[in-house]
Amino acid sequence: MAPSSIQSPAATQPDSDGGEKYAKVNWDELDFSLTCTDYMYVARFSAEDKFSPGNITPYRNIELSPAAAVLHYGQGLFEGLKAYRREDGRIMLFRPDQNALRMQMGAERMFMPAPSTEQFVDAVKQTVLANKRWVPPHGKGSLYVRPMLFGTGAILGLGPAPECTFLVFTSPTGHYYKGSEKAVNLCIEKKFHRATPGGTGGIKSITNYSPVFEALKGAKAKGFDDIILLDAATGKYIEEIASCNIFILKGDTLSTPETLGTILPGITRKSIIELAKELNYKVEERLIPVEDVLAADEVFCTGTAVVVTPVGSITYEGKRTEYRTGEGAVSHKLRAMLTGIQTGLLMDSKGWTVLID
Repeated sequence: MAPSSIQSPAATQPDSDGGEKYAKVNWDELDFSLTCTDYMYVARFSAEDKFSPGNITPYRNIELSPAAAVLHYGQGLFEGLKAYRREDGRIMLFRPDQNALRMQMGAERMFMPAPSTEQFVDAVKQTVLANKRWVPPHGKGSLYVRPMLFGTGAILGLGPAPECTFLVFTSPTGHYYKGSEKAVNLCIEKKFHRATPGGTGGIKSITNYSPVFEALKGAKAKGFDDIILLDAATGKYIEEIASCNIFILKGDTLSTPETLGTILPGITRKSIIELAKELNYKVEERLIPVEDVLAADEVFCTGTAVVVTPVGSITYEGKRTEYRTGEGAVSHKLRAMLTGIQTGLLMDSKGWTVLID
């Protein structure tokens, strides 16, 4: 989503103990908007060579040819992951190898070369450490990391770019749904669709997101936080929220739409499925009719940006349905488990976290 504001790099300030210095940021007021940090990582690829080793460079605007493939044909991908500061001040990443693998899958679909898993993870580590002062204090947010892969080579005829760029930048962020951290209110969108069978819905393509802007703006104007999109083929089944995956709970069964090419295989989604099974919930990946959503006990959304956010209500065809939220909700338990692992408060028995500092 487009940032609500952009802040420039700031001076440093000591933490409350007078120890390690942080960027001059009001950590208590962080939202999900862009704050420009100090450095970014850039690597390039041409048809004759593999990706260059890449290097850390000061954060700045980039130059593109007017004929760059990404501008004309949308040949581009992005990823999103987070770096967290533990109570002891050390910094961790959460499952960066999964982002690398997803980018490789997307690159194959978009006919681009992809960095290896090792290069991807190393680039993320380098970028986070270069921007270490922007990683919020423990419990105050996270450093959002945005790796990108896009066709920068100039081309006129329809075809893949002769050169691609792999770039990583960062921004400190707080809650995605500002002011709606406890629960969000959604509406089901019937007119617009995010993806179609055979398209790019199953990868994190840059082309997947702007088609929902109009519907999202209209929903927010009516007081909703986000929209639920239906399948394009029949309009009967839920697929995704505009920015994240969705789960419903009925009894002891947790269901989420099956990834059949039109739904992004979210890394948080994958993690929540594993954690829910540990709590002895039955987990189903299946087609979910709208009627099942309206009859659910709980609904929640998952994603790197939203983490695990409960849904307080869904409005469909003028009727509002409310759901269980709060400390007794399953979404609350799952969020506590996930964020506990991500921030080092709970033992990571799965090898999901990577200490980098």
